[in-house]
Amino acid sequence: MTRLHRRSLLAGAIAALAAPAIVRAQNVGEWPKGQLKIVVPFPPGGSTDPVARIIQAKLMETTGWNIIVDNKPGGTGAVGSAVAAKSPPDGQTWMVTFDSHILNPAFAPSLPYKDSELFNVMQIGRTPQAIGAHPDRPYQTFAEVVADGKKRPGKINIGVLGASQALVLMTLIKKENGVDLNLIPYKGGGPVNQDILAGVTDVAIQSLTSFSPHFLAKKIRPIGVTGEQRTPALPDTPTLIEQSVKGFPSYSWWGVYCPAGVPRPIVDKMHAEITKAVRSEDVTKKFIEQFNMEILTNSPEAFAAYQKSEQERWFKVVKENDIKGD
Repeated sequence: MTRLHRRSLLAGAIAALAAPAIVRAQNVGEWPKGQLKIVVPFPPGGSTDPVARIIQAKLMETTGWNIIVDNKPGGTGAVGSAVAAKSPPDGQTWMVTFDSHILNPAFAPSLPYKDSELFNVMQIGRTPQAIGAHPDRPYQTFAEVVADGKKRPGKINIGVLGASQALVLMTLIKKENGVDLNLIPYKGGGPVNQDILAGVTDVAIQSLTSFSPHFLAKKIRPIGVTGEQRTPALPDTPTLIEQSVKGFPSYSWWGVYCPAGVPRPIVDKMHAEITKAVRSEDVTKKFIEQFNMEILTNSPEAFAAYQKSEQERWFKVVKENDIKGD
């Protein structure tokens, strides 16, 4: 397997924020008023917590603000999301979360918050999901998994994170490609990796970030990526599209939210400062090396439109296939 290449995933620099946004961002009055809080709706570990802490450290360095990271795990992110949603809309509370956040309403209709109570600030970055096989298995591509699954229905075990985009994507792939694969849902990325490393499962799907150390150590073989194009981190691994596997392009991503009602000048100021932090050379380098992240820093409007389109297509798959979160 070709060694993962630690090089920039950026095709080119995205232009700085538009001048009107910068002008608006200057009119923030006495904000921030004391300590700022970044809610992370997951425990330490994984990817969301370190992403938030890298941003926290850089913001404190560049702005002098006092910022804490407050981990509020539980309910696949629902507990922390509710804390952020119910916080006063004064710009003192923000949330950094993972892509599974937008699927929570599909799996848990009785959430303690509503999507409308959170405002989309920006996506920080994204990485394609990767599909890996235990090295003792014969699969070199995911297309070979599909072909074998058609010959041996229900015999191939695939580890997926429960209540996740990976679970929904694999369910869609089963349906669209007419193959019976045995999906095994897990409550965390650690157990997913643990079982494929032990050969309990034949194949697993995770964020590229989670798999990278095991790909490097050749303990898991990469057999597909879910993005629209190959990733520089795995240049020799074809996309599912290239393999003629029917489904949707899919990415893991990290995003920033705040309580709905935070004044737009404050949102714009925070957007500008996070953009500056994320696009600083040292932070970009960390995100690429640690998370294989493609930096995005899109606008609130673009992020909201992306969330709406993703929820429409994934919620439809969940409903039509009666997918459960666990």
